[in-house]
Amino acid sequence: MSADRRISSGGPWEDVVGYSRAVVAGPWVLVSGSTSTIDGEVRHVGDPYAQTLEAFGVVRRALEQAGLSLDDVVRTRMFVSDMGNEADVARAHKELFDHVRPAATMVEISRFVDPRMLVEVEADAYRA
Repeated sequence: MSADRRISSGGPWEDVVGYSRAVVAGPWVLVSGSTSTIDGEVRHVGDPYAQTLEAFGVVRRALEQAGLSLDDVVRTRMFVSDMGNEADVARAHKELFDHVRPAATMVEISRFVDPRMLVEVEADAYRA
């Protein structure tokens, strides 16, 4: 594996916007904002808990392509369209990361590109 490389999930926005799902930079793997959109369709409409799990599934797959796992995550960011969904998003995050305890941030934003999206997540991982 090269020291720096780009990972694609094949999602439609990667080509439209010009970004990579993840970038491997030395020991770091930086995963772009990920939602519950799979094959161009938003999954789990109306369910912030399930959308969070699905979005972190996108992150997990990108990390696996880089040879890492959720256990290597040192920072997460969660963007929600309604802070009233905080408990569901937090519950999903805890299920995935309680044993890892990464630094984490959750913020409310005004909207997503698709109004059916309730959460978007990012993650930074480090290869020790």
